Amino acid sequence: MEKITMHVTVTPIFAALLGLIFVFLSIRTVNARRKAQVSLGDGGDEPLQKAIRAHANFIEYVPITLLMMLFLEMRAVSIYVIIVLGVLLFVGRCLHAVGVSRTPPNFQFRKIGMVFTFLALLIASLWLLYTYLI
Repeated sequence: MEKITMHVTVTPIFAALLGLIFVFLSIRTVNARRKAQVSLGDGGDEPLQKAIRAHANFIEYVPITLLMMLFLEMRAVSIYVIIVLGVLLFVGRCLHAVGVSRTPPNFQFRKIGMVFTFLALLIASLWLLYTYLI
């Protein structure tokens, strides 16, 4: 049987980098749970609440954006577009996680992080629609 290969080279790198951030956020949430002695929910513990939200917010935005980046790369969109989207997503998620996690929260980092994330998601969505509608 012939092996079918696709020329997808950029998105997997960003998926791997973002996967490392996800592991870091997961470990941080587990450690916060242990420290607060809370196995379900947040028990009203503020550091645990912050860890949970940074972790959850990450998983709410990253998979769909990576999926759209993959679809765009499969459509042979320029790798530079994929790189820009990946950088926006990566930096956005890092800034957001730092902004949410700080005491007191750094709303500037959080805001810039969300703007970068939304830009990656919006650009990928519109570009993907464009590639299928033309």
